[in-house]
Amino acid sequence: MYAIIMNGGKQYKIEENKILKIEKINNKIGKNIIFKKILLFVKNKLIKIGYPYVKNIIIKAKILNHGKNIKTKIIKFRRRKNQRKKIGHRQNYTNIKIIKIIN
Repeated sequence: MYAIIMNGGKQYKIEENKILKIEKINNKIGKNIIFKKILLFVKNKLIKIGYPYVKNIIIKAKILNHGKNIKTKIIKFRRRKNQRKKIGHRQNYTNIKIIKIIN
């Protein structure tokens, strides 16, 4: 049994007891959250496809921790102009553990 959810403009394939790194969620560590934007649900031979989302399915997850990814370096360079610009970016994330998929 698995599902595909949408969070932060990205899609994630989830299963029970799986740990995911997703876009940052502004909740405290240890708090349970519920996902309602479910795009696809598969259980054995039962397949439900959302239009745009599947109804009557709830996914419960627990927030494990928050953090930042490693720094990504962005370099903008224009040739023959002696112009260079170096920027760094660290994206925030949240680790979650899928507790249960309720259908």
